Amino acid sequence: VQLQASGGGLVQPGGSLRLSCTSSGSDFRLDAVVWYRQAPGKRREFVAGITDLGGLAVTRHADSVKGRFTVSTNDDKNTVYLQMNSLKLEDTAVYYCNTAMRARDNKWGQGTQVTVSS
Repeated sequence: VQLQASGGGLVQPGGSLRLSCTSSGSDFRLDAVVWYRQAPGKRREFVAGITDLGGLAVTRHADSVKGRFTVSTNDDKNTVYLQMNSLKLEDTAVYYCNTAMRARDNKWGQGTQVTVSS
C-alpha cells in the first residue's frame, strides 16, 4: 500500500496546519502508519506514528513535537491526520506519511511541503 501526504503550505510561526495521509487504493485500513519529515540538508526524521492494536489506536510522537503535534485517524481508519499547532521555524520540512513497513524498507513516496515563515 502506498500512501500520500497532503495539506502542506505556508504558515506563520505559531500557526496551525493539518496534514492528511490517504491511499490511492480503496482498501487501505490503518495498521501502522508513520509521519516523517526532512528539512533541507538534514536526514529524514521520525515525527509521529499511529498503530491499530485490536481496534485501539496507539500513538507516539517525537520529543520535538510532543504537545504541539497530534496524530490521529478517522472513524473509518482509512485516513491518518497530523494536526500541527504552535508551528516553529524549525518545523519547516517536507512531510511524508508511510506505512511502517515501507518506511523500514526505505521506500518513500512524495511528501508535502510545510514552510513556517514570517
